[in-house]
Amino acid sequence: FSGDANVGGGKKRAAEAGEHVGAMTFNYDYKLSLDTSFTGEDLLKARLRAGNFGTDNAFSGADWNNSAVALAGLEVASDTSDAVKIDRIWYSFPYGDDFQVYVGPEIRQDDMLAVWPSLYPSDSILDFFTYAGAPGAYNLAAGGGAGLTWNKGEWDVSANYVSTNAENSQSDTGGGIMTEAAGNNGTLQVAYSKENWGIATAYTYADSDNNTGMLSGGKATPLAASLDDIGPSNAYAISAWWSPSETGIIPTISAGWGLNTHDDDDDSNSKYDSATTQSWSVGLEWEDAFADGNSLGFGFGQATHATDVDLDGSDTTSTTFDDDTNWAMEWWYRIQVSDNITVTPAIFYLADPYGDQTDTRAPQTHDDHFNNLGALVKTTFKF
Repeated sequence: FSGDANVGGGKKRAAEAGEHVGAMTFNYDYKLSLDTSFTGEDLLKARLRAGNFGTDNAFSGADWNNSAVALAGLEVASDTSDAVKIDRIWYSFPYGDDFQVYVGPEIRQDDMLAVWPSLYPSDSILDFFTYAGAPGAYNLAAGGGAGLTWNKGEWDVSANYVSTNAENSQSDTGGGIMTEAAGNNGTLQVAYSKENWGIATAYTYADSDNNTGMLSGGKATPLAASLDDIGPSNAYAISAWWSPSETGIIPTISAGWGLNTHDDDDDSNSKYDSATTQSWSVGLEWEDAFADGNSLGFGFGQATHATDVDLDGSDTTSTTFDDDTNWAMEWWYRIQVSDNITVTPAIFYLADPYGDQTDTRAPQTHDDHFNNLGALVKTTFKF
């Protein structure tokens, strides 16, 4: 951790972060998928998962607990306190020649998309770079839900709904399906793809003040994550991808951009009336780099950050929110040791991952900075 930003009391943010999450760690993520088919065309999926990336871990994606940098969260950073849990159970089946139906009590938004609009990354590192540039629209909301996909040639259309509180019957305060407290999340995606390229647009409506967690974890700056709580959100995305006809010096290219609007429709928020946040990323991957089967990857972009904030008229203490900018980069090299084992050394760099809240002194200044450099080696066993 580096930089001259302060957190009050004459203490540097870099020093505080180093004290809390500066140690080297050794962690794991375990997934076991149980796939069953009754007809050869349907699928009953159940997945067991366990991990030990606690909130005090630098790579956990924890929301700023104990000075952890949430944007340093890894895609594999699950935390079940070493207990095995079921994190997926759903069923899909075809309907006619062009439709696929999905339904389940524990299903995730992306399980019900006909197309994932990115070729990057084939071996994930930072969680932010796994959302096709748009963590708002592709928020991976999970819970009880259903979806439908339609394919006709190069065109794919997906529509799905998830209630993040579907297991709870308290319709007034806790959950249900399509209630005010359900944590409703609805997504529509339209994609057009050819053999080596494609483009997709998506729209997601989320009751993000009811536990959908659209921008929590390693997806946003602290300010952008807090704006996710002011009321319903509308998220838009456009993503595209391209791959060369032959592997070589030209990489695959994946790019995406997201725009989110957040509104305090019921005037229940005492601080914000509305806000706009944005994000984007570009991912480059060289297949068969230096040796057949190995891959080299580089991703860069800006995690979700506030670009416009309208304060409640009665608020007189807030900052101007004029600089929530951040930058994220990662480099990795996946080594195919065998058919079942890969080893991936990686480094990443985050510039001002706290965005507008980088320096918390009063009066607030945007001239000071805070940066995070991280490194890891990930070994993956598949069987």
